[in-house]
Amino acid sequence: MLVATMLRLSKLTDYGTVIMTHLARNPGRICSAAEVAAAIGVAVPTTSKILKRLARHHLLQSLRGANGGYLLARAPEQISIAQVIDAMEGPAGMTECSVAAGLCAQERLCAIRANWQSINGVVFRALDGVTLADMAQPVLRQVDIGALHDRRAQGPRADNS
Repeated sequence: MLVATMLRLSKLTDYGTVIMTHLARNPGRICSAAEVAAAIGVAVPTTSKILKRLARHHLLQSLRGANGGYLLARAPEQISIAQVIDAMEGPAGMTECSVAAGLCAQERLCAIRANWQSINGVVFRALDGVTLADMAQPVLRQVDIGALHDRRAQGPRADNS
């Protein structure tokens, strides 16, 4: 039975993207579960569970032995965020009916199913266009200098927040 996941991503999927991005910053390097867990601030059992799932979906390679661990199965440019989401969540969609037929009782009479399927396609093509190499790059944000000046002019805040 196919179970569709709505677009809201689980905490494990979020961690999965963080793990994969961490590994993308060091492609070709073998990292233990404990090392990855420490680097991203997630408990080792949770990290291990995610690493195993990603390896089962052939996004990671698992190496056994004293110097074993995990590394990306392909170059960061060849792994998309859509692939990571699919490995962690299974088929995902904006609505149940945008993933597969037969998941919604209203499907036969629904006048907007095709529209949701189109929207679903656009969203996942966008996610498929973002690679781990993209995610591994720092993103510079503009700083509102005026807000910084205003904050300095107000002086220290009494509530320390």
